Amino acid sequence: MMEILQREITYIWYYFSRQFSQIFGYWVVGMLIGSVVSVFFKDYIHNLMRKMKGGAVSGFAGIVFASVLGILSPLCMYGTIPIAASFSKGGVKDEWLASFMMSSILLNPQLIIYSAALGTKVLLIRIFSCFLCGIVAGILIPIFYHKKPFFDFKGFDEPKSKDTDPNLFLRFLKNLWRNIKATGIYFLVGILLSALFQRYIPKEAMTALFGGNEAWGVLMASTIGVPLYVCGGGTIPILQSWLANGMSVGSATAFMITGPATKITNLGALKAVLGIKHFLFYWAYIIVFSCLAGLLVNLIF
Repeated sequence: MMEILQREITYIWYYFSRQFSQIFGYWVVGMLIGSVVSVFFKDYIHNLMRKMKGGAVSGFAGIVFASVLGILSPLCMYGTIPIAASFSKGGVKDEWLASFMMSSILLNPQLIIYSAALGTKVLLIRIFSCFLCGIVAGILIPIFYHKKPFFDFKGFDEPKSKDTDPNLFLRFLKNLWRNIKATGIYFLVGILLSALFQRYIPKEAMTALFGGNEAWGVLMASTIGVPLYVCGGGTIPILQSWLANGMSVGSATAFMITGPATKITNLGALKAVLGIKHFLFYWAYIIVFSCLAGLLVNLIF
């Protein structure tokens, strides 16, 4: 019995250490880039969003610009909503807010670096699909909610910044340490789960679930992304393992959209600013968009 246990531990450690060595560098660079953006560029990015109401951009161009700014913003959902509330009070349109919030939920500079571990093709697909998801969200708001408010930001005030140390270097180090504490455990758990998948789940099972029948695989990835996704960095090693074991790129695309968009820790905050009807509209949009994006990716690649 002990020999079997030791053998299994050896196998799991092998998979764990191999994937850790492959991904650790991306995680470190992601931490550094995320802290640089948060400390030195966050206010600039958010001020650009506030200035949009001044007429520098309008219409569709405003939606596109807002989606870009959302991807560049380093904030998590609980930081994004109060910031979006301040944008709304300043007169920023709901369609621009929807585009900004949608892309901000799905992606940030830190997660872009993490995703480079999945390969250039998957990285570019992730960036473009998240960018497009933000744009489409902004387009749909005036179509379905013309002259009707979509968000309710009552009770949400702009959060006080934690990056206040007068010494810029210390400010950066403190932000970096907060990022490490927030994501480090999920990063390690993700690698452990990946090692367990590689050891105990046959490649044929992964192909059958996420690969062979492309429409079924995309739908399954959209569904499983809801309960499984916890942290962007933590899912990178899992996705890397799945892709190596037969997951289609379209299924990975669907997972990368539904996961962060329906992350359990985000849904409570979203429901508070959307209300039940708009929240259900949001949920339906995510599922439909992720499935269509996954199918289109599989069709192209």
